[in-house]
Amino acid sequence: MTTEVKRNYLEIKSLDELIAKKKPFESLILKKVNPPDFQLNKFFYKQIGKKHKWVDRLNWTDKNWIDYLKNFSVNTFVLKKNENLVGYFEQIYHQDSLDCEIAYFGILEEYIGKKLGGYLLTEAIKNSFRTDLKRVWVHTCSLDHEHALNNYLSRGMKIFQTETLNL
Repeated sequence: MTTEVKRNYLEIKSLDELIAKKKPFESLILKKVNPPDFQLNKFFYKQIGKKHKWVDRLNWTDKNWIDYLKNFSVNTFVLKKNENLVGYFEQIYHQDSLDCEIAYFGILEEYIGKKLGGYLLTEAIKNSFRTDLKRVWVHTCSLDHEHALNNYLSRGMKIFQTETLNL
């Protein structure tokens, strides 16, 4: 049985285009994971991705995770409320094209519906533009959270490519 999946690629070309979402609670802290911790990335990927059929990294060994995070172009940020993990995003900087991909982005299920996705995306975009870039981009698909596409659009991102896949 195949499933038709619609994938949208979105971009934002400047911080001036960002429609920011304010921090909903003062107890939120966003921190870069330094040094990289593959177990943390693996945890978020599996926990958030299980509901949205993220499968491309499920067969990764610990060495695959470590090698991926050793790349100086990859950064991971974690959002916490007090000391509790809430969500994360991974950035991949592409120096050749002067852009940043928000490769993975998500909120743990127990925090969905608490107005945290818009804030986390705002911070991901702001953080991505800390270096001299032409754009920040992301892709989302119809398997992701039902509000994912709207969150990207509501932050000022624009669709630049759409494709339909049969999985």
